[in-house]
Amino acid sequence: MLKKRDLQDCQSLYDLMMHPDVFPFVRHKAYSQEEFLFVTKQTMEAEEHGEVISRTILDEWGNPIGTINLFDIEDQAGFLGTWLGKPYHGKGYNQLAKEAFFNELFFELEIERVFMRIRKVNVRSLKAAEKLPYAVLANETRKSLYDEINRKEEVYDLYEIPKDLYTLYYMRHEQEVHEDHQLKEA
Repeated sequence: MLKKRDLQDCQSLYDLMMHPDVFPFVRHKAYSQEEFLFVTKQTMEAEEHGEVISRTILDEWGNPIGTINLFDIEDQAGFLGTWLGKPYHGKGYNQLAKEAFFNELFFELEIERVFMRIRKVNVRSLKAAEKLPYAVLANETRKSLYDEINRKEEVYDLYEIPKDLYTLYYMRHEQEVHEDHQLKEA
């Protein structure tokens, strides 16, 4: 489902990123194949320095279909950035990718909280965030951060995913899967 970024995936990812339903919501925009390759190299170098965590999202056949990233890492927290190619919208890949990424962040890499800065006009992403049982609207609870990301004008809603809420969700989900498996065996 996820793998570390790889320059070999750049052509496929660039083609997917350029779709008009995707491009406006990509954090690091590239206007040419060469620029996308350069940005990907920079991202890979930034990960080596602990500034970002970036993964390529794969479909069930191993094809690259988007990226998921944790940007601006500071004090065991960072900002989530995700995009999927248009042909993969609405097929469940986003939630699967997030859960795989959060498992890595929280259980392997010692991240304590993930923030999501979502444009108020990005209805698709806002609805996706609202579906996450471990995400909390943080416009009021993280007011100083909310004000900072909306410094010029009020463009974004702020969501927070704390490790403890995600861990609780994960433990409950794993328990449900285990119980369901036991029922099927009985």
